[in-house]
Amino acid sequence: MVGSVGNGLMDLCDKGKVEPLPKEFDTTDIVEPVPTLDLEGVGGEEGSAKTREIVLGRNVHTMCFTIKEPEVDDEVTGEREAYMASVLARYRRSLIERTKHHLGYPYNLDFDYGALAQLQHFSINNLGDPFIESNYGVHSRQFEVGVLDWFARLWELEKNEYWGYITNCGTEGNLHGILVGREVFPDGILYASKESHYSVFKAARMYRMECVKVDTLISGEIDCIDFKAKLLQNKERPAVINVNIGTTVKGAVDDLDMVIQTLEENGFKGRFYIHCDGALFGLMMPFVKRAPKVTFKKPIGSVSVSGHKFVGCPMPCGVQITRLKHINVLSSNVEYLASRDATIMGSRNGHAPIFLWYTLNRKGYRGFQKEVQKCVRNAHYLKDRLKEAGIGAMLNELSSTVVFERPKDDEFVRRWQLACEGNIAHVVVMPNVNIDKLDSFLEELFQKRSCWYQDGKMPPPCIAADIGQDNCFCVLHKK
Repeated sequence: MVGSVGNGLMDLCDKGKVEPLPKEFDTTDIVEPVPTLDLEGVGGEEGSAKTREIVLGRNVHTMCFTIKEPEVDDEVTGEREAYMASVLARYRRSLIERTKHHLGYPYNLDFDYGALAQLQHFSINNLGDPFIESNYGVHSRQFEVGVLDWFARLWELEKNEYWGYITNCGTEGNLHGILVGREVFPDGILYASKESHYSVFKAARMYRMECVKVDTLISGEIDCIDFKAKLLQNKERPAVINVNIGTTVKGAVDDLDMVIQTLEENGFKGRFYIHCDGALFGLMMPFVKRAPKVTFKKPIGSVSVSGHKFVGCPMPCGVQITRLKHINVLSSNVEYLASRDATIMGSRNGHAPIFLWYTLNRKGYRGFQKEVQKCVRNAHYLKDRLKEAGIGAMLNELSSTVVFERPKDDEFVRRWQLACEGNIAHVVVMPNVNIDKLDSFLEELFQKRSCWYQDGKMPPPCIAADIGQDNCFCVLHKK
């Protein structure tokens, strides 16, 4: 994650945290402002050179590393290589600093894949079907299928009954699962709770599917009363349902058993397809005590998880598992590959399965169980510390996502890389988030908050509508 550039410095982190570029560095080699692009016919007069603006976040185009053509004598002097090495060294230091203050996004940053560095010189591509070797020989299918077998066992689906592949991200898993559902029921309606990941609604737009948004409870899980009412409005058409195994903001787990019961009791038996979006908690849930099981012994169609989240892979990737009987509707033979294909993407990252295979071998089910217990324990610690300080906070029973009032200072939000929505923010407690890191965050939050609210003279916001009255500590709801 790259920060801003200005006054001859590459300010990648908070001030004073990163060594500035040497004065002899010409920062025009690194960044050049980009003129406004009028994408919608709005934004200035023709020919204006105003700086482009964006709605959310910061404009990376004003702080990007530009690419300049090498000089003729660069091969002799090596100046180009020295320049690039210097930029990369500073970028690495910025990554180290930003990793120290990473709390809001569900990525496990605690990993060591040094043993796999020897493979970086190979272009490993798993194009086509994971279970059919194509003419392209530089692949890692033997690792990919090993990973898929591991997840199929986790979700209780026999080898001869499943199909899957390593995706490029969690979104691709959702795109594939919903696509399978649409192909099984071409006239089906997609149902998803309002707190589903944005990729679910992206899938609806891409596939031109009618999509019905279902209300949620205060916890963030699907409201099955509203689900029933909306099902009955379209009783003649099949249902394709996205079930969240951990929502994006609140970490809420939809009640899979209740969703199935609602479908079967209202005339949809044999006329529904369930995709389980388990991006983060799909791998955590099996190791949480008293958690309901996500299993193919129940009438679900597919499950997807992200590999770069709880597993801790250094590149975005994911795992998608579905029933083999559904895949024929998607498959097509590709003579060019000497294989068939039923994936979303053509070329697929062949390095990702090796990273996943390596971690699964090192940790196994028992290792993940220990990490899940640690995350849940630390999440409760964070929630309790926040409440002790009079800060409204919520933690769902099966989750490690702690939701609390949104900090007033955007710089504080960026420093700790918090994910925010409306009046709330959250911290996702991952294996790399230990008590020391949480204490550092809390100490800084408490100090900042005393300034924002003038040591209690100004009231904090009411977030009862977001996390419930019992969890809100505003003037109206303070115990």
